[in-house]
Amino acid sequence: MQKINYQKQLDELLGQVGKCEKKPTLLLHSCCAPCSSYVLEYLTKYFHIILFYYNPNISPKEEFEKRTRELQRLVGEMPMPDAPEIIVGDYDPSEFFAIAKGLEDVPEGGERCFKCYRLRLEKTAQLAKQLGADYFTTTLSISPYKNAQKLGEIATELSEIYSVKALPADFKKKGGYKRSIELSAQYGLYRQDYCGCVYSKAERDRKHAAAQSNN
Repeated sequence: MQKINYQKQLDELLGQVGKCEKKPTLLLHSCCAPCSSYVLEYLTKYFHIILFYYNPNISPKEEFEKRTRELQRLVGEMPMPDAPEIIVGDYDPSEFFAIAKGLEDVPEGGERCFKCYRLRLEKTAQLAKQLGADYFTTTLSISPYKNAQKLGEIATELSEIYSVKALPADFKKKGGYKRSIELSAQYGLYRQDYCGCVYSKAERDRKHAAAQSNN
């Protein structure tokens, strides 16, 4: 399947949006503060943004709460012409474990992750429909470890189901990931070293243990 250039699509869309008298509303799913930093800096001049922090995959609960506070702190400290409101979704890890069942041993970046993408994107599309937002998308594509093509495919499908436009996105393009690292340093943001779920944490721990045994 031919790859879609989501950044090119976004550039074209922003050219149109920039001519609008009133900013359209974007419901932006946020996975964490570091990933959100660049996306907010990039898009806030084009959209009225509502941040949706919905991540039932994150374990333990203390980690979920820590990442929530960091996102709230970033929004409070980062100068923006139109500061977004934050909606914190319910924290119910059973939702994640239900979609991960049978896929516990699949390596990071595989089918379990794709189901997790869909879980979070579908809640975002549903809320976008409920709120009357013009667009929805997620910050997830800024990570070099996340599959932007799969995210775009899922978002396009959900757009048709819920009749809300999916904003094309591959935020790692145009130096987005590098800029997120710079902004994280500027605001002293907590940058986690695992995606968030128990399986990614276990994989990180195995890699750390292997590295130590080789030293």
